[in-house]
Amino acid sequence: MGTKTAHDSTTPDAAGTTAHPPAYDIGAIRKDFPILGQTVRGKPLVYLDNAATTQKPQAMIDAVSTYYAETNANIHRGVYQLSQKSTDAYENARKTVQRFLNARDPREIIFVRGTTEAVNLVAKSFCRLRLKPGDEIILSAMEHHSNIVPWQILCQEKNVKLRVIPMTESGELDLDAFEPLLSPRTKLVGIVHVSNALGTINPVRKIIEIAHAHDVPVLVDGAQSLPHFAVDVQELDCDFFAFSGHKIYGPTGIGALYGKSEWLDIMPPFQGGGDMIKYVTFEKTEYSDVPHKFEAGTPNIAGAVGLAAALDYLSGIGQSSIAAHENRVTEYAERMLTALDGLRPIGTAKERAGVLSFVLEDVHPHDIGTILDQEGVAIRTGHHCAQPVMDFYGVPATARASIGLYNTTDEIDALAAAIRKVFEVFGR
Repeated sequence: MGTKTAHDSTTPDAAGTTAHPPAYDIGAIRKDFPILGQTVRGKPLVYLDNAATTQKPQAMIDAVSTYYAETNANIHRGVYQLSQKSTDAYENARKTVQRFLNARDPREIIFVRGTTEAVNLVAKSFCRLRLKPGDEIILSAMEHHSNIVPWQILCQEKNVKLRVIPMTESGELDLDAFEPLLSPRTKLVGIVHVSNALGTINPVRKIIEIAHAHDVPVLVDGAQSLPHFAVDVQELDCDFFAFSGHKIYGPTGIGALYGKSEWLDIMPPFQGGGDMIKYVTFEKTEYSDVPHKFEAGTPNIAGAVGLAAALDYLSGIGQSSIAAHENRVTEYAERMLTALDGLRPIGTAKERAGVLSFVLEDVHPHDIGTILDQEGVAIRTGHHCAQPVMDFYGVPATARASIGLYNTTDEIDALAAAIRKVFEVFGR
């Protein structure tokens, strides 16, 4: 099913690392996640749907609870102490995200609801004013719907065309076909860092280099990469990088868009409202500076605090250690699943993060998911908001097990045993 090679790098090499780091105390880590201690239908919960959303460490839960219990107030608008404390907590969270991504300046971090809103922000603010009829935007064949639909809407409004980087049967992008797609009409490349449906780690650094040689900016969808390995946006040299908090052990409803300051400074606001203005009359409005001009209204303050706590938690463990552990568990899972007769893997790229998509002969993925649930095993079934990928492989849906920092080889054994139950139910 391919070899997982997510480690502490923006462009993981093919060698990978399979050693289980001695300092990685999986038992202690699992105790940090209260939800993992429960049973489902009388069986211990085996949570393998991390690509959809991750579970939350107690440290993150406590940070949100403490904020509401001790600090809650609106930000940027109050002279009283509680408002100032809340403002500090929110802006310190921005600095935490900046450090985590190695952005140059906290002003380059825009808080959003998640990757979807970040992509829409770039589409509606950065691209809308730059596009004219006949221009083109390049995406890849393995994009999540969140990095397809906003561009289709914009294309319809502006009479712009989408071009698509094709992929191979193994689930890797055909880079030889990429550069010929670039032209003076190309105004943006939008590329997923790690495919949520296949686990493929795309060579985004190379893609960015090629695009920049043609003076084309690049947006990276990092929703699935940041949970698995460290990302340095300055090393990548991407123009925009988007991620969601709930994919990286933080709260739902919060995420961030990194953007190079030279772009953010010239981009118009995405939404209008309070806190993104300096001065308003009925005749005109003067907008706030970056980043506040993109954060209209009362933001998800507690979400930002929780996101910062989640990132601090990951930093405390170490992203290299997390990647090495996930690498080991994923490689074990690949060996276990490929040994099952009748299981067909979907996506076998050489460089992959912790996603294992598969189908079983004559069994609908929804039936797989239902039977696995009876065994306490939680996986995702469906098209994973990546219907073009499903169409490419000629399947309506797949079953997808996705690995997080707290998963174990014992849980993979439980997954394999549950899949054997599926075969039994269907008379194989």
